Amino acid sequence: MSVFADLVARLADLLDPLFAGSATAAAIVLFTACVRLLVHPLSRAAARGQKAKAALAPRVAQLRVKHRKNPERLQRAVLELHAAEKVSPLSGCLPSLLQVPAFFLLYHLFSSTSIGGEANALLGHSLGAAPLGGRWADTWADGGVFGSAGLVYLVLFAVVAGVATFSYRLAKTQMAAAELPAGAGGQPLPGMDTMARVMPLVSFLTLVTVAVVPLAAALYVVTSTAWSAAERATLYRGAAPSVLPG
Repeated sequence: MSVFADLVARLADLLDPLFAGSATAAAIVLFTACVRLLVHPLSRAAARGQKAKAALAPRVAQLRVKHRKNPERLQRAVLELHAAEKVSPLSGCLPSLLQVPAFFLLYHLFSSTSIGGEANALLGHSLGAAPLGGRWADTWADGGVFGSAGLVYLVLFAVVAGVATFSYRLAKTQMAAAELPAGAGGQPLPGMDTMARVMPLVSFLTLVTVAVVPLAAALYVVTSTAWSAAERATLYRGAAPSVLPG
């Protein structure tokens, strides 16, 4: 973890002329952007895979009718169909899974009081009046929710709420522009309509994450969430709601 701490410190030094006391916070945002750039090719591949998977929905629906009394045979048939069409059922999960280590590195880095046997100097850095190692609950006793540190979190909450609202409206727009994948008889696949309505709401759960993790990790989440919304708007333009990632 000391190597990662050195990386964050070096990025902060480079950004110090521009951001002064908030250079470490800016370094975290830059680090997040670099992670997302590295993962972007996988996100593009996942978008192609999800669109291909959605195109197979009518054939999957036919298999469900054909093997409705044999769930095991249905599962094998669907897997065989995906294999024949070179569609990976896990393609949409890879970009998110590969970001988990970066998030937990930041979480542990700004939750540890010492690194390599020495005091963690990064805990002394802040974004405005809010320490990067602090949490939203800490602001309740330090000026309150509307104090100088609390206002930093309120801005982050506003950004997350705005991004979540954008994602929700984007899904609604795409829902209106494209029909849900049809099953046998031209009916929507079971549960697809409910999924299309519920999945956009998952974005609002990011508010909970921002509230409970260290501010440094919250910055990663906010930056990554905003990036994801921009990616969805670009990569899934014109796609049916069932194709949209959660």
